[in-house]
Amino acid sequence: MVDEGSEEKLVAAAMAGTHDQVVSFITLACKHGKDTHSINISPQATVNDLKEKLQQLTNVLPRGQKLIFKGKVLDINIKLIDAGISNNAKLMMLGSPGIHQGSVAPVKQTANPSSNAASSNASRFKALERTAGTRTFIDNAWAASGIISLRDRRQEVIPKRVWEIGPAARVLDLAGNCLKRFPADVRQLVNLQKLRLSANGLKDEQVDWQGLVTLKHLTTLALDHNLLTRIPSEIGLLSELKVLSVAHNKLVQIAEEIGTFSKLEKLILSHNCLKELPASLGSCYLLAEADFSANFLREIPASLGQITKLKVLNLDHNALKTFPNEVLKGCLELATLSLHGNELTVEYLRQLEGWAEFDIRRRAKHSKQLQFSVLDTSGGFDEGADSQQWHHW
Repeated sequence: MVDEGSEEKLVAAAMAGTHDQVVSFITLACKHGKDTHSINISPQATVNDLKEKLQQLTNVLPRGQKLIFKGKVLDINIKLIDAGISNNAKLMMLGSPGIHQGSVAPVKQTANPSSNAASSNASRFKALERTAGTRTFIDNAWAASGIISLRDRRQEVIPKRVWEIGPAARVLDLAGNCLKRFPADVRQLVNLQKLRLSANGLKDEQVDWQGLVTLKHLTTLALDHNLLTRIPSEIGLLSELKVLSVAHNKLVQIAEEIGTFSKLEKLILSHNCLKELPASLGSCYLLAEADFSANFLREIPASLGQITKLKVLNLDHNALKTFPNEVLKGCLELATLSLHGNELTVEYLRQLEGWAEFDIRRRAKHSKQLQFSVLDTSGGFDEGADSQQWHHW
């Protein structure tokens, strides 16, 4: 085990070309597209070890990386030193299309709408608000309907008038703005049922969770297309939640308290950076639809098999090599299972206990879709996974 200080010295020695001691680390430059990444790694490491380090920098899974050194594609099992890779070596990485996982690029803030329609909408709204009579009319409409819509207004701060609606508010839509913070003032909307904060570029520190979780009647919470890295433990206080969407963020952690959502029916956590799911999810007994696609998941908790109401489970584009029997056996209503872009095959799934029963439900759903002509033919009808084994270059 080399401590941080020693590692820096060894790297410095290697860069200086010192040969009077064994070099424990070398520095490599790997070009990927327009970017060049610098990596410190042991020369005794394998090419696969290098790929795992590059995954952290590029969000491309190892199986989707093609590393080239001096015109040759590197075998994943060979050691760097045996491949002739030394300090200051330059490599090139090519990423296979469709193998990007998680949030592969910074989330685009759609808070400043580029479309003419959205821009015109925001300008028209601001022009109307300059008239006191119009403001009164809008406020009265909010109070009467219980629906407060400030969608695509380029708002940086939520107007105080919103909080003054108080208990009359049932829906608050703030999607497509550029909010600098979501304040604790929301606790004044005590009867709020639906809250949409999508596409605001919000970071963890900009959301006052202590205020948000006081909304005891909240059933729908949309936080998709932001820059959040975690779902905090406080969220467990939202006991009435039925729909939760935190897709297209930077999530690396989900609190175990998510398992307290006894009424949750739909959970969307796709396009994040999750490597694992909490086992407590198995306590969300009413969950019918779950989307965990485009993450870095290596395994799925067997506790998901306790969710007998689960109908749809999307796990496309992760790093799964196995799948728990318990899910196929326990999820008695599961009819849609998608595992494309993982390191397992249809042949593997067919051998799992519970597959036969799942296959009957899957085919029944397909037949019903054909009968009513609602089948999505874009992806065709398949068995939920890729037909051939993943292979490395």
